[in-house]
Amino acid sequence: MFGELVTAYLFLAGVGAGGVAAASLADLLLVREPFGVDVVPDFAEKCPAERLVAGVLALSCGALALGAGCLAADLGRIDRVLSLFLAPPATLMNLGAWAVALLTVLAAALALVRFMYLPWADRRAVVVAEVVACGLAVVVAVYAGLLLQTLAGAGGVMGKRPDYAVTVYCNLIRRTYRRKPIIIGGIEASLRRLAHYDYWSDKLKRSILLDSQADLLIYGMGERAVVEIANALNDGMDAQDITYIDGTVYKTREPDTSVPSITLPAFPDMQKNPRVYAESFSVQYRNTDPFCAKRLIEPYGDHEFIVQNPPQKPLSQKEMDHVYDLPYCRTFHPSYKKLGGIPAIAEIEFSLTSCRGCFGACSFCALTFHQGRIIQTRSQESIIKEAEGMTHSPGFKGYIHDVGGPTANFRQPACKKQLQRGACPTRQCLFPAPCKNLIADHTDYLSLLRKLRKLPGVKKVFIRSGIRFDYLLADPSDTFFKELVRYHISGQLKVAPEHVSDQVLRVMGKPPHAVYQQFVEKYKRINEQEGMKQYVVPYLMSSHPGCTMEEAVKLAEYLRDTNHEPEQVQDFYPTPSTLSTVMYYTGLDPRTMEPVYVPKNPHEKAMQRALMQYRRAQNYFLVREALQKAGRTDLIGFTPKCLIRPYPPKEKKPGTAEQIPERKSASAKPAKKRPPRR
Repeated sequence: MFGELVTAYLFLAGVGAGGVAAASLADLLLVREPFGVDVVPDFAEKCPAERLVAGVLALSCGALALGAGCLAADLGRIDRVLSLFLAPPATLMNLGAWAVALLTVLAAALALVRFMYLPWADRRAVVVAEVVACGLAVVVAVYAGLLLQTLAGAGGVMGKRPDYAVTVYCNLIRRTYRRKPIIIGGIEASLRRLAHYDYWSDKLKRSILLDSQADLLIYGMGERAVVEIANALNDGMDAQDITYIDGTVYKTREPDTSVPSITLPAFPDMQKNPRVYAESFSVQYRNTDPFCAKRLIEPYGDHEFIVQNPPQKPLSQKEMDHVYDLPYCRTFHPSYKKLGGIPAIAEIEFSLTSCRGCFGACSFCALTFHQGRIIQTRSQESIIKEAEGMTHSPGFKGYIHDVGGPTANFRQPACKKQLQRGACPTRQCLFPAPCKNLIADHTDYLSLLRKLRKLPGVKKVFIRSGIRFDYLLADPSDTFFKELVRYHISGQLKVAPEHVSDQVLRVMGKPPHAVYQQFVEKYKRINEQEGMKQYVVPYLMSSHPGCTMEEAVKLAEYLRDTNHEPEQVQDFYPTPSTLSTVMYYTGLDPRTMEPVYVPKNPHEKAMQRALMQYRRAQNYFLVREALQKAGRTDLIGFTPKCLIRPYPPKEKKPGTAEQIPERKSASAKPAKKRPPRR
């Protein structure tokens, strides 16, 4: 967050404050040297304690002054330094700067007194100064410590960024820059652009545009909106007057009724009645397409409105290439290296983005509200150019980790009409079954992967974004499926059926379980044809709206029958602006307004989660309680179909090592030499 000079300033301020506090306390408690006419004329003749106090004060004053110099150097200009001290709103940064400045002055004065340059100093005045110095030192130490803590977000340490980060940071900015335009964007702003349910506070919250005190919000990917806003500001327009740009949200005291718009329910009405919020979200969900969406107006009072303009139009392939051909650094900032780097970079540093958008429209996914349902793609030439540059990177070892996007095997719009008339507002492309107009074709994606495999220096190209298996089955050709198995999997293919109960899958917006079973059978058959032994790893979710305890038990039985034990369990938690989140808050499916069962109780969620890992000893009592609640005590016993025994597993005695069963193994054989790669 901070540059090296500001970091040095905070460190030196903290060290200097500690030195001043220690010296002042020592002088108050230990040193009893007289002042005024009785003072010892020669510093060398003073007692050792007084000489030590004087030396520490001098060094501390030097550290504080040097730190202040680092801050001034970072600011660069005298007007910025003055604004730090003279800006009217009280912020942590300028209050801390004042404390450092006052402490530096006091430390210098106290050092001069002890070095005998102020022999007339009154002892009582010195005592008061030292007490004040101790208080200021504590303030400076706390101030420096709080700001230095923000540097700990790297190196794999989590939890350093505040909750509601956009709101927190914007309010801090607004305190310092009262009249400067603030424009927010990104995933948090995008999903909180209108009234939304917030899981952290368990209540309906206002648009983030109001809580953050920002002037304008860009939702979606926003490349066009950023340029148009920059041009408008450059032409001298006020931020409050920029109300015409697609993909933006603004606030106003009086909406323009001359523009065709839909007025949503007022926020106070949604707060009183969750059903009203579900009805409002249903309207929002039908207006996420850039070609047919209307302008939405959300009232918050008689003279306070949030207005959402329609989404920005999809980027052409040429525009997508221009965005992704920019000279990105492809890694984290160098300042994070000494902190251990950013662990997440490992998965994306050597991955390629080929598309954006997703017409899968799963209920729990926020992509419909952020990137939209229309697929936008880069050209093969742009992707290959990026891959060629990647092969020359120092850390590249020959493996491209991923080629995809939200869904890897979406490389074109779902049907021909989408780029002219948009996606259907009331119908889905794949749910409950593939639309008759769907174009399921992997030809372009297959061609791209073949070219990437042939690049010099590339050993293997993986696909890890996730494959939409129902779309894969809809392709009349098996060529892509066969090459996926042969070239692009490292032993395991991860897909996301999410559940096995058709009742739950219907609420999720996912295909019936039979479709997933058909995919698994075909995957096994192709592996056998290719002479390979690779596995499917399903992503499964517990506690999603619609999932009763009976449905959770069905999922556990499926895991038993397939002999699969998930290492990690994905438990549903509500994300702003998704269908599933609205169901969680209202108990209604906003698409149909039908009631939906919602597992909200933490204990019930724990039971559903434990059922997915029923073999683990620590989950025994939760699993037993879940089976009893579901009326499935037939699964408690000794038969092969039972999930658990009638009695809990024996606890391991403290201090005893875990017994690992011996494995029978055949005699070792020499490893076969791998044929040279051609």
